[in-house]
Amino acid sequence: MPGSPPGSVWDLKPWWCQPWTILVTGMVVIGASWLVLHLWWITAGVSAVIAAWWLLFLVLMPAAWKRSQAGGSEG
Repeated sequence: MPGSPPGSVWDLKPWWCQPWTILVTGMVVIGASWLVLHLWWITAGVSAVIAAWWLLFLVLMPAAWKRSQAGGSEG
């Protein structure tokens, strides 16, 4: 229905910014790091950065959006 609020923050995002693309891209980057470099400590660092990216975009951002939609962003 036009004018109705979206049910999820993901309804506002294009196909290339959906949870499945974020997860797949992260797994590909981690896998490529290992396949190309074969250095566990670099792959571990890449994995930590990807995990932080997942936390930010798959957990924290949707939770903040949901709070703002519920009117809980005051104060």
